[in-house]
Amino acid sequence: MEADPAHTQSRHLVRCEWGPSGAAVVRADHAVVVDVLSFTTTLTVAVEHGIEVFPYSWKDSRAAEHAMRHGATLAVGRFEALSRPSARHVSLSPATLAQAEGIERLVLPSPNGSTISFALADIGVTVLGASLRNATAVARWLAPRVRRGASVVVVPAGERWPDETLRPAVEDLWGAGAVVAGLVAAGVPREQVSPEAEAAAQAFGGAGLPQSLMHVASGVELVDKGFADDVAVASQMDVSEVVPLLRGESFTDAASAHRHV
Repeated sequence: MEADPAHTQSRHLVRCEWGPSGAAVVRADHAVVVDVLSFTTTLTVAVEHGIEVFPYSWKDSRAAEHAMRHGATLAVGRFEALSRPSARHVSLSPATLAQAEGIERLVLPSPNGSTISFALADIGVTVLGASLRNATAVARWLAPRVRRGASVVVVPAGERWPDETLRPAVEDLWGAGAVVAGLVAAGVPREQVSPEAEAAAQAFGGAGLPQSLMHVASGVELVDKGFADDVAVASQMDVSEVVPLLRGESFTDAASAHRHV
């Protein structure tokens, strides 16, 4: 995608831009995908439970084939999971996944977080997943790399309007800001943070979390549909130390990588 060089935020090591289009333009050595309600929250919960997660962009027969190829369980829709309570039927619902047993590999279809993750990995970017649950852990993992000169773009995934255009979701802005604030707290010089990333950090600082997550549009949507537990799980700040890292086709904990990234 062609863009004005000024839009790349390349004068700063810590950058922030929205959605798949923004991620394609504002490239960096590392990218942190943030989709609080609910892809990266579910991803974080899965990795906490030792589950290897295969993100996938499409929720159709191709996703089922992808799961079969990797010997993985395919996550189903939230309502389908409610009607089929077997432990083998989990969904994008992080609360449901937290109670699941016997799952070692999981395919998570997601048009937002998964799509962004794969697109970035295809161009050689090191991709991580962050939510409110693990934002500080991700920032601590990244900080020494940034201090040595590596760049990072934090990507709030956003949601989709009915016409498929990007709907900026404030919870993703807060999650992105939590990562940026964590980088600064871990010693990344503030002058290395772009104004866009700094704005996300300031939004996070004034968010009034965790209570406010129940009142944002995406939170209200889930609560009204009976998934208040998912919002509660997503609102838990820094309860996890996992750092989901995309290696090949799957996310696992970076702490288990046994290599220097």
